[in-house]
Amino acid sequence: MRTKNMNPLLNPFATVHHTAPFSQIEMAHYMPAFVEGIKLAKEDVDLIANNPEAASFENTIEAMEFIGELLDQVSSVFFNLNHADTCDEMQALAREVSPLLSEFSNDIVMNEALFARVKAVHDNKESLSLNTEQSMLLDKRYKSFVRSGANLEGDKKARIREISKELSQLTLQFGENVLAATNAFELNITDEKDLAGLPDGILEAAAATAKAKDKEGWVFTLQFPSYVPFMQYADNRELREKMFKVYSSRCFNDKFDNQEIIRKIVALRLEKVKLFDYPNYAQFVLEERMAETPDKVVKFLNELLEASMPKAKEEFDELQAYAKKIGADFELQRWDWAYYAEKLKTEKFQVNDELTRPYFELEKVKQGIFNLATDLYGLSFKLNTEIDKYHDEVDVYEVFDKKGDFLSVFYADFHPRDSKQGGAWMTSYREQFLQNGKDNRPHISIVCNFTRPTETKPSLLSFSEVTTFLHEFGHALHGMLSRCTYPSLSGTSVYRDFVELPSQFMENYAFEKEWLDKVAEHYETGEKIPADLVQKIIDSGNFHSGYAFVRQISFGLNDMAWHSIEKEIDKSVSDFEMEAMQSTELFPRLETSCMSPAFSHIFAGGYAAGYYGYKWAEVLDADAFAAFKEKGIFNSEMADAFRVEVLEKGGSEHPMKLYKRFRGQEPSIEPLLKRSGLK
Repeated sequence: MRTKNMNPLLNPFATVHHTAPFSQIEMAHYMPAFVEGIKLAKEDVDLIANNPEAASFENTIEAMEFIGELLDQVSSVFFNLNHADTCDEMQALAREVSPLLSEFSNDIVMNEALFARVKAVHDNKESLSLNTEQSMLLDKRYKSFVRSGANLEGDKKARIREISKELSQLTLQFGENVLAATNAFELNITDEKDLAGLPDGILEAAAATAKAKDKEGWVFTLQFPSYVPFMQYADNRELREKMFKVYSSRCFNDKFDNQEIIRKIVALRLEKVKLFDYPNYAQFVLEERMAETPDKVVKFLNELLEASMPKAKEEFDELQAYAKKIGADFELQRWDWAYYAEKLKTEKFQVNDELTRPYFELEKVKQGIFNLATDLYGLSFKLNTEIDKYHDEVDVYEVFDKKGDFLSVFYADFHPRDSKQGGAWMTSYREQFLQNGKDNRPHISIVCNFTRPTETKPSLLSFSEVTTFLHEFGHALHGMLSRCTYPSLSGTSVYRDFVELPSQFMENYAFEKEWLDKVAEHYETGEKIPADLVQKIIDSGNFHSGYAFVRQISFGLNDMAWHSIEKEIDKSVSDFEMEAMQSTELFPRLETSCMSPAFSHIFAGGYAAGYYGYKWAEVLDADAFAAFKEKGIFNSEMADAFRVEVLEKGGSEHPMKLYKRFRGQEPSIEPLLKRSGLK
């Protein structure tokens, strides 16, 4: 038997639904599979580029959609696992592989014969009678060549290749540093008096963490399910300060320092776009976004800032006064905000995470979210224990539509571990696409870092974790429900400032009594969540909304500042960040803190010059949900329209056209301001 046949990555996946055979894959399989995948993909490219027939949509543009299928198969498994279940060996391999893939990608867009064929088809576009999706694919393909340097000459073209290779390595290193810095710190408490204020469930989890690490007492980490409740409940102000300062200085003047990497990334991004005669990176990026220009983004963010800052200042002053009333003889600092905010919220609304947690058992919430997808779209979810998975904690489901037809594979990975990056995200192992008349259904995954079960309690979610689950599941629905022809246009392959609409739309249900009544049951008694507690959740929904707005706007302005520079920065990373976020600051500057070195969204993810998209999508989701509120939050007519015009269409049309077909009008900012109590 040939060696390559022993490598599961080099064979078609002979599994149910052709899912990845994770348990058969060994680390040694990846590099040979990447090498072979690149080789075969290059052969595919050569066949298209050297085709003696005249270039057509079918033999050039459409054919390019399906080159490198083996390489895509290997890459999706490897890079998804490098985020969800990595190790030192995998990270080292990623650093080795990323430049190879960057080089291969450059080989495609710099292939003059291939570009000549793409350009020939594009030049004849008007005479081709293409449908909407074909037209979008052609435009996207042509622009991808041009925006990658296909029209550049000589030295400029060579420099683009070098920049792409360098950026792939730097962004990878940035993310690895953030993960390492997050895992490097732990607060080991052995004196019980230092635990004052912390709820029993949090203490039990910290004790379990200590036990797992072979430590005495209780261990708190910088992972969200540990860090957030510590900052909310720990009475020991010195320890809150310590936790905050470590968290907010990750990769800033420590052994995982990302400052020089940031300088290199933004300098290379700027150098790249100047080769195309763009003044800055943001201008280049936003040309392919709904927002279109940096000026429009900054105007949008400042409009929201003007609407929210007065309320944020009121909230700040109210919290300072409240803290003093209950004994705080100091000016509030950043490490005090969550602590006193939690106390004030409890006093105002008689609701907090520890009151609601018992009603949000993970399994019940999961079923409630599945049922919501059933109510809206007729979906059903069947656990399949026979489908291979990459970690024991992952659950795998088959998803079916209302007719009983198979729709998607769905992987759910909920709890933190050292091998997993922080945060929460949705991804795919295979996109949906049509080929040779067959609808190839997607393989979708959500990866989260929710509160773990303990020896005495199941996983009980904070309300924030419930909304996070809804958010990521909204992305998952976008992937699962896709009905497109081409993989590069299907599912979540949409403009970055549109991609958060389906996810943020789903968050609205967390504040709806009709949905909460169906989901929240006490994990011990089975008692439905009391009506008054539901009302308190709803009433508290806008607690500190001004502060939350300003915080998100500050991140957006920071992102835009880094990517609007027109020459290399001549100041420190912390000074640059401080100036970018100055208009949003409510606290005095903290010299030891700097968020940019751990801002993975823009330096290791896909949100460079795009973080504003979260607020942009909030405008869309508030406007969209307002339509549901008018007709009923489970209204089948509205759900069908949202499914058909938004969720199924992927990136096959311009998002504003899709949105207007669903809503009948362009989105308004008013529903968001009203929903948030800012108007």
